Order: sequence, then structure tokens, then C-alpha cells
Amino acid sequence: MKPTKPVENPTMKDVAARAKVSTATVSRALMNPDKVSQHTRHRVEQAAIEVGYLPHSLGRNIKRNESRTLLVIVPDICDPFFSEIIRGIEITAASHGYLVLIGDCAHQNQQEKTFIDLIITKQIDGMLLLGSHLPFGASKEDQRHLPPMVMANEFAPELELPTVHIDNLTAAFNAVSYLQKLGHKRIACIAGPEEMPHCRYRSQGYIQALRRNGIDVDPHYIARGDFTFEAGSTALEQLLALPQPPTAVFCHTDVMAMGAISCAKHHGLRVPEDLSIMGFDDIAQAKFCDPPLTTVAQPRFSIGKEAMLLLLEQLQGHTVSNGSRLLECVLVERGSTSPPGKGK
Repeated sequence: MKPTKPVENPTMKDVAARAKVSTATVSRALMNPDKVSQHTRHRVEQAAIEVGYLPHSLGRNIKRNESRTLLVIVPDICDPFFSEIIRGIEITAASHGYLVLIGDCAHQNQQEKTFIDLIITKQIDGMLLLGSHLPFGASKEDQRHLPPMVMANEFAPELELPTVHIDNLTAAFNAVSYLQKLGHKRIACIAGPEEMPHCRYRSQGYIQALRRNGIDVDPHYIARGDFTFEAGSTALEQLLALPQPPTAVFCHTDVMAMGAISCAKHHGLRVPEDLSIMGFDDIAQAKFCDPPLTTVAQPRFSIGKEAMLLLLEQLQGHTVSNGSRLLECVLVERGSTSPPGKGK
């Protein structure tokens, strides 16, 4: 038999191709082996080893008691928004004798097999998702056989998980209404990726606030970014090039708002006298930028703490119902917003 070469950064798709089965079958064979035939299970395991998805030393039927270890899956560990949520999780976990591992999904293909290894070798007792997707393929049926899971910050009904988050639609509606009360009529939005549930809700809040005040929604006033400083700056460049630039901008995150402030200054605009800019999240840097950022403050530590407590309930054998646990958020007024034309 010809020796097979491992695949660089193998994924579940590579295993499926080698075993000539679907990714759903791979997921089931690795994480829920009793649901597939012994022949299929063996073929999938052999394919996983050949492509380098699983190490040769990984045995089946590993019996362990509690590992007292939990996995937190973060969309992007470099995003400062997640720091306080993780702190809430870690402090609460430590107080109950649990260790927390952090898994960064920014490079999902490289991490997928690591997450699978942790699950099938029972090195983790539970998972907290800080994004809206599982970092590996798993059907609804397969999910029932995964370790207990809770979602924090996002809300994805299709995953049918208990989740802790804020009412993003209402928070965005209130933020834009605040700008309208200041007297702004040309209000733009720097939105996050459309596939993110919380971005869709914030966009809906923006649109509803405009319509409530009889303002037509102009799609040219909506620019999108990927939550980075650069994205906020690039989005504002696009908005300032419009025939009638906005007098205020509502941003889906503080990071993009700070990027927008930098861009405005580069164009010689004064914030807030010439352009009001509002963020969302109230990360630590928001109060220290120039000017300090008006924003929507999420209770990020509490989101992490409450999500961790829900996971602990499941680990203690209690039934936890799926669905939302909503926490309150508040609008924080600082120096980046004012009535339009205040300095003229």
C-alpha cells in the first residue's frame, strides 16, 4: 500500500474526501461514534489519521472523569471587545474550580482539528461560544452529543443553545434616536459583517429609528467593515465622498468608531463640531480616545459571568432551557457627539 501524505492544515472536509463520505458522517463518526457502523467509523478514523487530522496515538473509548477544564471559543482574540467577557468567564470558572482554555477562531481551519481532539478525548467538560457559529461541522443530532454549550454575546436560534446577550436592536434604535434628538438628520451607519446576527439586529435598530422619525433610509449612508480600526477609517472615507456627507455616524463597534475619528481628523474635520461619531460596546479605550467616545455600554463582564453560571448549571446536571437571557445596556454620553454645526 502506498504511504499517504498528511495534508497541510487538514480540515474535516479533507477527512471526508479521503474517506469518501460526507462531512456530516465524519462529524458523527468522531464525536458520536455509536451512531455510525463500525466499518464507517474505522474508515473515517483511518482517513483522519492519514491526512493528519488526528494523531496516530489517539485511541477510541477513552474513559475519563471530569477534566475540570472548559473551552471558550472566541471569534478573534485580538478584538478588545472580548477581554471583559473572558475575564467574567475566567473569574467565575476559577471560583468553581475550573480551568479555562481559549480557542481563537480567526484561523478556523487550523484550529478545527484541535477543537475536535479536545472533544473526542474528553479533555474539556463544556464550551462557551462567543460567536454565532460552531468552529467545526456538526448537525443538530450531533450537537446533542457534544459537551454542554452556552453562547455569550451572540444570538443564533438555529443552534438552540442557552445564550446571554443584550437587546441589540433596541440598543441601536436608542442610540440613533439620541443622535436625532440632538438634531441630526443625515445619520450614516458603519455596520459590521451582514452575516453576524448582532450586526443584523443593530442595522435593524438603525433603520427603525430613521423610519420612526420619517427619514428615508438611503443605502449609500450604510458602509460596512470588519470591526477593525482600518475598516472604520475606510468606511468613513466612503461616506465623506457622498454629495451630501452625514453630520453624524452610528458605528457598530467602538473600534470602528475610533478608526472613523482618526479619518475625520485626517480630513480636517472636528469631532463633534463638524461630525458626531457614536460607537457601541464601551471598551476600555473608548473613554481615553480624543474626543472620548459616546457609546452604548454593554455589561461585558456580566455577560461572561452569567454565561459561565449557565454552563455550570448544566455541568451540575441541571436542565437549562434554551433561548435568550437579556442583560441591560446603557447609553454613555461623552465628547464625540453634539448638535450639528455646534462650532459654527
